[in-house]
Amino acid sequence: MLRNGAQYLKSLRDGRKIYLGGKLVDDVTTHPGFRNSARSFARLYDLKSDPHYVDRLSFEQDGQRHSFYFKQPRNLEDLRFRMAGHKAWADASCGLFGRSPDHVGSFITGMTCRPDVFDVPKQGFRQSLLDYYTYIRDNDLYVCYATHPPQGARNYSSDASAHFFKSPALHVSATDEQGITLHGMKTLATGGAFCDEIWIGNLTPLAPDRIKEAVTCALPVNSPGLSLWSRRSMEQAAPNSFDYPLSSRFDESDCMLVCDNVKVPWSRVFTIGNVDLSRAIYMETGGHYFGNHQSNVRFWSKLQLIVGLANKIAKSAGVRGIPAVQETLGKLAAMEATIAGLIAGQVADHQPVGDGYVMVNQRYMYAALSWCQDNYGLICATVRELMGGAIFQMPADISIIDDGRMNAIFETYWATEHETALDRMKLYKLAWDMLASEFGARHVQYENFYAGPPFLVRAHSMRLAPWHSFDGTVDALMASYGPPADGGAGSSAPSQQKAGEFAKQPGNSPRVSSAIGLLMDRRDT
Repeated sequence: MLRNGAQYLKSLRDGRKIYLGGKLVDDVTTHPGFRNSARSFARLYDLKSDPHYVDRLSFEQDGQRHSFYFKQPRNLEDLRFRMAGHKAWADASCGLFGRSPDHVGSFITGMTCRPDVFDVPKQGFRQSLLDYYTYIRDNDLYVCYATHPPQGARNYSSDASAHFFKSPALHVSATDEQGITLHGMKTLATGGAFCDEIWIGNLTPLAPDRIKEAVTCALPVNSPGLSLWSRRSMEQAAPNSFDYPLSSRFDESDCMLVCDNVKVPWSRVFTIGNVDLSRAIYMETGGHYFGNHQSNVRFWSKLQLIVGLANKIAKSAGVRGIPAVQETLGKLAAMEATIAGLIAGQVADHQPVGDGYVMVNQRYMYAALSWCQDNYGLICATVRELMGGAIFQMPADISIIDDGRMNAIFETYWATEHETALDRMKLYKLAWDMLASEFGARHVQYENFYAGPPFLVRAHSMRLAPWHSFDGTVDALMASYGPPADGGAGSSAPSQQKAGEFAKQPGNSPRVSSAIGLLMDRRDT
């Protein structure tokens, strides 16, 4: 089934325990620190029922409609369908919800495309995973995740077990016939204030002897003993949507997950007691690739917002005709085209997962993640430079229009030939909230660590790169020439035979081989 926005908001009134500072939040749908963002998530659910989007954001199977991100893709068209759904949803929030429901939903869907990875006796539970996928799909649930230990627990040395019971890391403290008991802390449940379920796992590698932390499971966010500790609410600090159009509506929350002897039934446990398996379920299935493809698409939507802001700022300031500004806008436009191309390539050059399923190209996906981490801060700094000091020339807030005399002065002196004063203020307030406010600073930090520390993301690219092919290109080229026959006294040309040998080397495309062959044919004159 597909839930609408009202049904989604009702599901959030379930007695969940969320702390904002020292205060317990009674209802995230009414609390000033969460209510507008909750409504923004609700609009995503309403969009799935919109006649213009229903076929783009959902699919029919077994007589029911399901959200697009639960589609298990078997071909190129299925991948295109998923990508279009991610883009439509990301556009609805301008890419500002880093952990919208299609993120973890895609992780879980990707795992079901190769469930045999879970077939480890007494430590992996394939059927539990498949049953959970069916449950969240059929009930259209929003799942977020907490898959990293808190910083205070990140001791990966061989003697970590000696300090285990002093560690705050979430672990299995007991088991019985009914299930397991969890105790400790996990990070970081982004979107935790607004989700239905929380997936607990290990994307961060664990030391071999930390088997009690090697657990993957899922539980409702209102489970007894479970509490979420939220960072400062930026929505609560935003007085209105004009002065803070993004902070006031798209603050998705970041929460620490604290478990005080939380009971989890065996039916919700997917791996236990196996350090390698607890991470392999992401890397050896489609999970990590489906979920982070979504993040690439989301970034694309955000970048389109930022590039649009840059263009409108240049027009507002009357500097768009200056060659240096045009160069800057051209560079930003090229960056937007780059991420679009990387995403299209992931789908076009898709790969098999197993059992007849396909997934996006792994290498292109990780390359895009790395590109986003490397460039987001630079992109924001570039647009801030275009913005110049204009933002500091704007009145403190929109309350100036409440005074007729002040508003008349404002419209007289702040207007330009092509823009009213109010329109200019609206544009620069939006730009400030996106690029320079506390909300904007959080996004700079978040994008840099969205998929983990940059060195870990690059490690995936190193892991998957065809190094044998790369080495073969170098080896084949070096094999195509040798020392001069006369000991260096004169010139020598590579033989036709060696040039041909290079062209036949694996890893050299016909186009490259042909080009090298032509070069080898040349003689010094």
